[in-house]
Amino acid sequence: MKRARVLLADDHTLVRAGLRKLLESMPDFEVVGEVGDGLALLDLADQLQPDLVLMDIAMPGINGLEATARLLKVRPDIRVLILSMHQNEEYVRQALRHGAVAYLLKDAAPMELEMALTAVLRGETYLSPAVSRGVLSDYVQRLRGDEKAAGPLTPRQREVLQLIAQGKSTKEIARGLDLSVKTVETHRSQLMKQLDIHEVAGLVRYAMRAGLV
Repeated sequence: MKRARVLLADDHTLVRAGLRKLLESMPDFEVVGEVGDGLALLDLADQLQPDLVLMDIAMPGINGLEATARLLKVRPDIRVLILSMHQNEEYVRQALRHGAVAYLLKDAAPMELEMALTAVLRGETYLSPAVSRGVLSDYVQRLRGDEKAAGPLTPRQREVLQLIAQGKSTKEIARGLDLSVKTVETHRSQLMKQLDIHEVAGLVRYAMRAGLV
């Protein structure tokens, strides 16, 4: 039987090493590569064509949620399993919203990881039992409410919002995204208007709730 090809995405080298060793003990899976940031993941996934991605949320460049959304736009057949230390329901909701099919806590038992991987290969959604039991049942209803309230953000708006929440100045954001200062200011103004949030602290709180930081 062909083994499922797995790509690891986590900015901690020791975490990746532990996951690789664990997966090597599972007969149905093989690790074909590993990366430490979201942008590198997109490049390597295009080269290696994995079946599954084990994705951390907090990574440099672009975070795991944004990387998941971008990856699935070009490779919707890839199954993304989020591995996170965050048990907060909002993180789980955002992971599902961005296209992940599983959410597993990093303190889960090795057996649970194998169960989760096997489940997603069967086309199922898997959530760690430790996360909120109500996540799936109210997911669609709450997601619709969020979208009506704020409207979907564009990829560029999410990038700008993430950098604002990281404490970057307008000039730093412009330099990092290769944009003009005026363009960044326009994006920020549009964000505030669209989200009905009119101070930076509020944008930071929104970005945290959305899992962008």
